[in-house]
Amino acid sequence: MGELAAEKHVQYILSVEKRNDSFESVVMDHLRMNGAYWGLTTLDLLGKLGTVNADEVISWIMKCQHESGGFSGNIGHDPHILYTLSAVQVLALFNKLDVLDMDKVATYITGLQNEDGSFSGDIWGEVDTRFSYIAICCLSILRCLDKINVEKAVNYILSCKNMDGGFGCTPGGESHAGQIFCCVGALAITGSLHLVDKDLLGWWLCERQVKSGGLNGRPEKLPDVCYSWWVLSSLIMIDRVHWIDKEKLVKFILDCQDVENGGISDRPDDAVDVFHTYFGVAGLSHLEYPGLKAIDPAYALPVDVVNRIFFSR
Repeated sequence: MGELAAEKHVQYILSVEKRNDSFESVVMDHLRMNGAYWGLTTLDLLGKLGTVNADEVISWIMKCQHESGGFSGNIGHDPHILYTLSAVQVLALFNKLDVLDMDKVATYITGLQNEDGSFSGDIWGEVDTRFSYIAICCLSILRCLDKINVEKAVNYILSCKNMDGGFGCTPGGESHAGQIFCCVGALAITGSLHLVDKDLLGWWLCERQVKSGGLNGRPEKLPDVCYSWWVLSSLIMIDRVHWIDKEKLVKFILDCQDVENGGISDRPDDAVDVFHTYFGVAGLSHLEYPGLKAIDPAYALPVDVVNRIFFSR
């Protein structure tokens, strides 16, 4: 088994931000806020967050905030709950949540809750359990969870539970590891995990491990490094992570590295990107790989950052 090319990954992440004229940069322009969260959280897990200019990042983030209180994926784009969480998470990494008007951000998120307890992603009304998780996670970080109807939010999530133990994006939607993470994470944050059939869900999740050691998101799909996060986090939250072969998963993630130029891909020998680099490193953190900071499975932030939010004054 190889080793984590940590320094190569640091250099890769730092280089991505400088390639503003590349094809990848242009097509990702609208979700740069997510990219900032993926890259900066990876750096923090590797103990290298200090290699970036925090003031520059924070200044850019605040230029992405709209009058509504929500954040966009980049300057000049529309606000969305997805980018709002990423903005709040990055500010939390730098211990700069105090630059926010928290009530303003909370009001934006609260305004996206629907009568049935679900959440829309933005003013255009798309509903998805991803947005339920994002709203609950973001408001919890801001200490404003009491501003929404938590009971209705939890009941809506439970209405998306399937007979196989998993969760979909809406009621009746197919069970998917990404949606399961969102639903389990939201239930964990709201203290509602007792409402989950942990053995049934744990069975579905551990069945996602294939012969290569990697995890897929649904039955009969190829493994993908990103599910090292979605599946592992869910298994940890329901205390069933011991049901998978951790060593085989570590090997799969390490095999997806570009050890020469840095970065991690979805599968061995594919092109690397920041998204899979983050989820690969985060997965290794969950697997207690040496040299990585611990990451919280529900808040998707380093444990020391989460502790600072909730336990420091």
